[in-house]
Amino acid sequence: MSRRDFLGLAALSVPVLAGVAACSSSKPSGGAGTGNASGGGGSTGTATYWFLSGQPQQGIREDSVKAFNAASSKGKISYTEFQNDAYKTKIKTAIGAGQAPTIIWGWGGGGLKSYVQANQVEDLTSWFDQNPDVKSRLFPSSFGAATISGKIYAMPSEAVQPIILYYNKKVLDKVGVQPPQSWGDILDMVPKINAKGIAPFSLGGQSRWTNMMWLEFLFDRIGGPEVFQAVFDGEKDAWSNPASIQGLTECQKLIKANGFIKGFQSITADSNADQALLYTGKAAMMLHGSWTYGNMKSSGGDFVTGGHLGWMNFPPVDGGKGDPSDTVGNPGQYLSISSKAPDAQKQLALDYFKNGVLADAEVKEWIKTGSVPIVKSASSQLSSAGDDTPFLKFIYDTSSQAKVFAQSWDQALSPTQAEVLLDNIAKLFALSISPQQYASNMNAVIGK
Repeated sequence: MSRRDFLGLAALSVPVLAGVAACSSSKPSGGAGTGNASGGGGSTGTATYWFLSGQPQQGIREDSVKAFNAASSKGKISYTEFQNDAYKTKIKTAIGAGQAPTIIWGWGGGGLKSYVQANQVEDLTSWFDQNPDVKSRLFPSSFGAATISGKIYAMPSEAVQPIILYYNKKVLDKVGVQPPQSWGDILDMVPKINAKGIAPFSLGGQSRWTNMMWLEFLFDRIGGPEVFQAVFDGEKDAWSNPASIQGLTECQKLIKANGFIKGFQSITADSNADQALLYTGKAAMMLHGSWTYGNMKSSGGDFVTGGHLGWMNFPPVDGGKGDPSDTVGNPGQYLSISSKAPDAQKQLALDYFKNGVLADAEVKEWIKTGSVPIVKSASSQLSSAGDDTPFLKFIYDTSSQAKVFAQSWDQALSPTQAEVLLDNIAKLFALSISPQQYASNMNAVIGK
C-alpha cells in the first residue's frame, strides 16, 4: 500500500488495502441527513465540509460530524465525500474558483502553503492563542505541517503515521548482531548480513517515495530539521547544504555496499512485496511506515503474533546535529477554513474544531481501527488494543515525544518540486547521478 494514495491509512485489524479498496465511487456523496452538500454555498447556518471516502476512516469522519450536529445549537455541518484522486482535482478547482467548502480536508505542507499564498484559507494563529486548551491536547509535533511562515493555517486532526525501522529478530539472531544503535552500526552490519546470504534491507525502490524515507532521516540526523526547512522555505541553493551532500553521500555508500535487496529498483511498495521480504526472512530490516504493521500481521503468519517483529526509531548518525527522538512521516491530517466562507460558517467551523474534532468518541474509534490519534489522552486508552498495544504505544511515544515530526518531503513540497524530487531520488539510488548533481537538479526547482 502506497501511503501517497491515502495518508490516513493505518488499520491493524483489517488488511492494509482496506482504506483504499473501499473507495467505491469517484462521485461525491452527501452525508445522510446533513443537508446541502455543495461547497461555498448554502445558508449561513450550514457549513460545508469535503473529505475522503474509504473505510474505516470514512465512517469515523461521518460519525464525528453527526455527533457535532446532534449537539450543536448554532448550526449544522454538511459533508461531501470523494475518492482520493477525484478529491484532489475537485478541491483544487473549487478553491481556485472561490467555491471551496467551508472546511477543507488536506495533508498540510505544500498544498496548504499554496492555499496560503493565494489567500484562500484563514489564519488560525490568534484563535489557537485564544483557545490554548485546544492546542495543548494535541501532539505539539502535529502543528509543523499546519504552520506556514510561523503562522498556523490548519487544525491538526486524525492519526499519526511515523516512518520506523523494522527488523526481523530471528534473522538478526541468526547473523549474531543487535539492532543498530547508530548509522555506523548499520554500515558495519551490512557485510555480516550479506555473508549469510540475506539482504540487509528490504526496499520497494520502484515506488521511489520509499527511497525518499532514507534521505529524510539522514538529512535530519546529520544536520537537524533546519536542513529541509530551508528547502521548504525556498532558500536559494538549500539542497547544497554540506549536511545535504553528506546525507546523499552516506546513502550512496549504503547502496554501493549492497545494503539493499538485489533488484530493489523493480520491487513495488504497492504490492507489499517489500514487506514480504522482511517477514519471510529474506531481508533483515526495513525502513517503512507504521501503516505496514497491519499487513505484516495479517499476511506474515506468526511473524507479528509470534513476537519475531522488532521496531525502533531511526538511529543517530555519528557526529550528527539531529535529535534522534525526531521522526518523519505523516504527522496527521489537516482541516483549514476557506477565507471565502461567510463569517457565520467560519464560526461554526471553529466551533467544530473546538468541540467536535477528536472528541472522546472519535478517539476511541481511531484506536479501534489500530490507529494512534494525535491527542495526548490517547495514551491511557491504548491498552484496549490487546496484542497490538506495545506497537501502538511505541507509535504514540515516538510521535508525541518528537520535538519535530517532519512531513514526508513529497507532501511538504509543491507538486512540481515533488515530481522532480522523486525522479532524482530514483537516479541517486540507481547511482546514475552524484550527490552534487542531485543537489544541482533540485536547486533548480526550489520555490516552484
